[in-house]
Amino acid sequence: MNDNVKTGLLVAFSILTLVNTVMIFSDDDVSYDRPERSVSTSAPIAPATPTNTAIDNNAAVVPQNTGPKTAIQFTEMEHDFGTIEQNTTNPKVFTFTNTGDEPLIISNAKGSCGCTVPEYPRQPIAPGESGDIKVVYSPGTQANQQTKSITITANTEPATTVLRIKANVTPGANPDPKTGSAPLQVGG
Repeated sequence: MNDNVKTGLLVAFSILTLVNTVMIFSDDDVSYDRPERSVSTSAPIAPATPTNTAIDNNAAVVPQNTGPKTAIQFTEMEHDFGTIEQNTTNPKVFTFTNTGDEPLIISNAKGSCGCTVPEYPRQPIAPGESGDIKVVYSPGTQANQQTKSITITANTEPATTVLRIKANVTPGANPDPKTGSAPLQVGG
Protein backbone atom coordinates (compact mmCIF):
# COMPACT_ATOMS: atom_id res chain seq x y z
CA MET A 1 0.00 0.00 0.00
CA ASN A 2 1.47 3.36 -0.91
CA ASP A 3 1.85 6.26 1.49
CA ASN A 4 -1.03 8.29 -0.03
CA VAL A 5 -3.53 5.48 0.54
CA LYS A 6 -2.30 4.92 4.11
CA THR A 7 -2.54 8.63 4.85
CA GLY A 8 -6.01 8.81 3.32
CA LEU A 9 -7.26 5.86 5.38
CA LEU A 10 -5.74 7.34 8.54
CA VAL A 11 -7.42 10.72 7.88
CA ALA A 12 -10.79 9.06 7.16
CA PHE A 13 -10.58 6.96 10.31
CA SER A 14 -9.61 10.02 12.39
CA ILE A 15 -12.53 12.07 11.02
CA LEU A 16 -14.98 9.21 11.64
CA THR A 17 -13.72 8.82 15.21
CA LEU A 18 -13.95 12.56 15.82
CA VAL A 19 -17.51 12.77 14.44
CA ASN A 20 -18.56 9.75 16.49
CA THR A 21 -17.08 11.28 19.65
CA VAL A 22 -18.80 14.62 19.06
CA MET A 23 -22.13 12.87 18.47
CA ILE A 24 -21.81 10.86 21.68
CA PHE A 25 -20.96 13.83 23.88
CA SER A 26 -23.52 16.15 22.32
CA ASP A 27 -26.42 13.69 22.70
CA ASP A 28 -28.27 14.40 25.98
CA ASP A 29 -29.90 10.98 25.97
CA VAL A 30 -26.65 9.06 25.95
CA SER A 31 -26.12 6.52 28.70
CA TYR A 32 -22.69 5.64 30.01
CA ASP A 33 -23.80 2.21 31.20
CA ARG A 34 -21.75 -0.75 30.24
CA PRO A 35 -23.70 -3.37 28.34
CA GLU A 36 -24.96 -6.12 30.61
CA ARG A 37 -23.08 -9.38 30.46
CA SER A 38 -24.49 -12.79 31.03
CA VAL A 39 -23.94 -14.15 34.53
CA SER A 40 -25.44 -17.07 36.38
CA THR A 41 -27.53 -14.79 38.61
CA SER A 42 -29.89 -12.04 37.55
CA ALA A 43 -27.51 -9.46 39.04
CA PRO A 44 -27.16 -6.09 37.33
CA ILE A 45 -23.77 -4.81 36.25
CA ALA A 46 -22.79 -1.55 37.88
CA PRO A 47 -22.84 1.38 35.45
CA ALA A 48 -19.51 2.69 34.28
CA THR A 49 -18.72 6.35 34.55
CA PRO A 50 -17.42 8.41 31.64
CA THR A 51 -14.11 8.80 33.50
CA ASN A 52 -11.12 6.55 33.31
CA THR A 53 -11.87 4.30 36.31
CA ALA A 54 -10.60 0.81 36.90
CA ILE A 55 -13.21 -1.93 37.00
CA ASP A 56 -12.88 -4.62 39.63
CA ASN A 57 -14.14 -7.74 37.89
CA ASN A 58 -13.69 -9.73 41.11
CA ALA A 59 -16.07 -7.54 43.13
CA ALA A 60 -19.15 -9.23 44.51
CA VAL A 61 -22.31 -8.56 42.56
CA VAL A 62 -25.35 -8.03 44.77
CA PRO A 63 -28.57 -9.50 43.41
CA GLN A 64 -31.22 -6.90 42.73
CA ASN A 65 -34.77 -7.46 43.92
CA THR A 66 -36.94 -7.08 40.85
CA GLY A 67 -40.24 -8.06 42.48
CA PRO A 68 -42.86 -5.81 44.02
CA LYS A 69 -41.54 -3.02 46.24
CA THR A 70 -42.32 -2.66 49.93
CA ALA A 71 -41.11 -0.46 52.80
CA ILE A 72 -38.86 -1.02 55.79
CA GLN A 73 -38.69 0.94 59.04
CA PHE A 74 -35.98 0.52 61.66
CA THR A 75 -36.51 1.38 65.33
CA GLU A 76 -33.10 3.10 65.18
CA MET A 77 -30.78 3.84 62.28
CA GLU A 78 -27.65 4.50 64.32
CA HIS A 79 -26.10 3.10 67.49
CA ASP A 80 -23.29 4.56 69.58
CA PHE A 81 -21.42 1.94 71.62
CA GLY A 82 -19.75 4.74 73.60
CA THR A 83 -16.24 3.91 74.78
CA ILE A 84 -15.15 0.33 74.10
CA GLU A 85 -11.82 -1.44 74.27
CA GLN A 86 -9.71 -2.77 71.43
CA ASN A 87 -9.94 -6.49 70.66
CA THR A 88 -13.50 -6.80 71.97
CA THR A 89 -16.66 -8.16 70.40
CA ASN A 90 -19.57 -5.72 70.45
CA PRO A 91 -22.98 -7.03 69.31
CA LYS A 92 -25.93 -4.84 68.34
CA VAL A 93 -29.38 -5.84 67.07
CA PHE A 94 -31.21 -3.44 64.75
CA THR A 95 -34.93 -4.27 64.72
CA PHE A 96 -37.05 -3.44 61.68
CA THR A 97 -40.66 -3.78 60.55
CA ASN A 98 -42.01 -4.39 57.05
CA THR A 99 -44.32 -1.35 56.80
CA GLY A 100 -45.30 -2.05 53.19
CA ASP A 101 -47.93 -4.21 51.53
CA GLU A 102 -45.61 -6.85 50.02
CA PRO A 103 -43.26 -9.41 51.58
CA LEU A 104 -39.88 -7.85 52.42
CA ILE A 105 -36.94 -9.68 50.88
CA ILE A 106 -33.49 -8.69 52.10
CA SER A 107 -30.95 -9.77 49.50
CA ASN A 108 -27.79 -8.52 51.21
CA ALA A 109 -26.36 -6.83 54.29
CA LYS A 110 -22.75 -5.68 54.11
CA GLY A 111 -20.50 -3.91 56.60
CA SER A 112 -18.21 -1.10 55.49
CA CYS A 113 -15.20 -3.14 56.63
CA GLY A 114 -14.39 -6.64 57.83
CA CYS A 115 -14.65 -5.49 61.45
CA THR A 116 -18.42 -4.98 61.10
CA VAL A 117 -20.22 -8.24 60.31
CA PRO A 118 -24.02 -8.26 59.84
CA GLU A 119 -26.43 -11.21 59.82
CA TYR A 120 -29.86 -10.81 58.25
CA PRO A 121 -32.99 -12.94 57.78
CA ARG A 122 -32.92 -14.95 54.56
CA GLN A 123 -36.66 -15.67 54.51
CA PRO A 124 -39.29 -13.10 53.37
CA ILE A 125 -40.77 -10.92 56.11
CA ALA A 126 -44.56 -10.57 55.78
CA PRO A 127 -46.21 -7.12 55.83
CA GLY A 128 -46.52 -5.90 59.43
CA GLU A 129 -43.97 -8.43 60.70
CA SER A 130 -40.61 -7.56 62.28
CA GLY A 131 -37.11 -8.92 62.00
CA ASP A 132 -33.56 -8.27 63.16
CA ILE A 133 -30.25 -7.33 61.61
CA LYS A 134 -27.57 -8.62 64.00
CA VAL A 135 -24.29 -6.73 63.80
CA VAL A 136 -21.03 -7.58 65.54
CA TYR A 137 -18.38 -4.85 65.68
CA SER A 138 -14.87 -6.12 66.48
CA PRO A 139 -12.48 -3.16 66.36
CA GLY A 140 -9.29 -5.19 66.67
CA THR A 141 -6.50 -2.63 67.03
CA GLN A 142 -8.50 0.31 65.66
CA ALA A 143 -8.30 3.31 67.94
CA ASN A 144 -10.14 6.55 68.70
CA GLN A 145 -13.51 7.54 67.27
CA GLN A 146 -14.82 5.04 64.69
CA THR A 147 -17.93 5.16 62.51
CA LYS A 148 -18.94 2.13 60.45
CA SER A 149 -21.90 1.53 58.16
CA ILE A 150 -24.06 -1.45 57.31
CA THR A 151 -25.78 -1.31 53.92
CA ILE A 152 -29.03 -3.30 53.65
CA THR A 153 -30.23 -4.19 50.14
CA ALA A 154 -33.90 -5.16 49.84
CA ASN A 155 -36.97 -4.87 47.63
CA THR A 156 -37.58 -1.35 48.95
CA GLU A 157 -37.51 2.10 47.39
CA PRO A 158 -34.71 3.11 47.59
CA ALA A 159 -33.18 -0.33 47.33
CA THR A 160 -30.55 0.33 50.01
CA THR A 161 -30.82 1.44 53.62
CA VAL A 162 -27.72 2.45 55.58
CA LEU A 163 -27.36 1.80 59.30
CA ARG A 164 -24.45 3.22 61.31
CA ILE A 165 -22.52 2.26 64.41
CA LYS A 166 -20.09 4.46 66.32
CA ALA A 167 -17.57 3.83 69.05
CA ASN A 168 -14.64 5.46 70.78
CA VAL A 169 -12.07 2.66 70.81
CA THR A 170 -9.42 2.69 73.56
CA PRO A 171 -6.50 0.32 74.25
CA GLY A 172 -8.03 -0.76 77.57
CA ALA A 173 -6.57 -3.61 79.61
CA ASN A 174 -7.25 -6.36 77.08
CA PRO A 175 -4.17 -8.38 76.16
CA ASP A 176 -2.60 -7.86 72.78
CA PRO A 177 -3.72 -10.88 70.67
CA LYS A 178 -0.21 -11.23 69.18
CA THR A 179 1.81 -11.09 72.42
CA GLY A 180 -0.78 -12.17 74.99
CA SER A 181 0.33 -9.41 77.37
CA ALA A 182 -1.59 -6.39 78.57
CA PRO A 183 -0.58 -3.04 77.11
CA LEU A 184 1.90 -1.02 79.15
CA GLN A 185 0.12 1.52 81.35
CA VAL A 186 1.90 4.68 82.36
CA GLY A 187 1.01 6.66 85.50
CA GLY A 188 -0.92 5.84 88.62
